[in-house]
Amino acid sequence: MQLSALLYILNIEKYMLPCFTKQFLGVDCPGCGLQRSLLFLFKGEFVEAFKMYPAIYPLIALFAFLLVRNRFNFKHESNITFSLMFISTAAVFINFFFKFI
Repeated sequence: MQLSALLYILNIEKYMLPCFTKQFLGVDCPGCGLQRSLLFLFKGEFVEAFKMYPAIYPLIALFAFLLVRNRFNFKHESNITFSLMFISTAAVFINFFFKFI
């Protein structure tokens, strides 16, 4: 609740970066919706965040693992990293593909 109030007070939505691909070419880029999805996450609206940008959760898992692996050693670190990168990339491009259907 406090984070939501802080976001409202700071009015973060007016500082969001525009999508230049959408402005100049008129089509969404593979990252369109990521900022709004993060904003939904900060507000605690997890389903809305997924609806806005379905690749948000694989990307969070990837970045969380990358941060944790710097602190701890994992036996199959490279395999886990590759798998999370593959899943994240696939989720981004599947989302991008379904925007055009």
